Amino acid sequence: MSDITIHELEAAINFWRARSPSSGDELVLCKEASALSKPYALMIVQRRNALPPEGLDGIAREAWDSYVRLKNGL
Repeated sequence: MSDITIHELEAAINFWRARSPSSGDELVLCKEASALSKPYALMIVQRRNALPPEGLDGIAREAWDSYVRLKNGL
């Protein structure tokens, strides 16, 4: 699998936010968007444009893989 670009990661976060909007007074992100937001923030701080899928922790990788499957209609 090829590297995940920062734009793809942002699209995945927005997908999960649209599918499961923030909730509560604190506007907490759903678990998928929250998991993907951590590597996204690190990419911004480190000025990286992409990261390998292996760079995601378990929950983020599951959220990414689910996003890809749903986006591709699999």
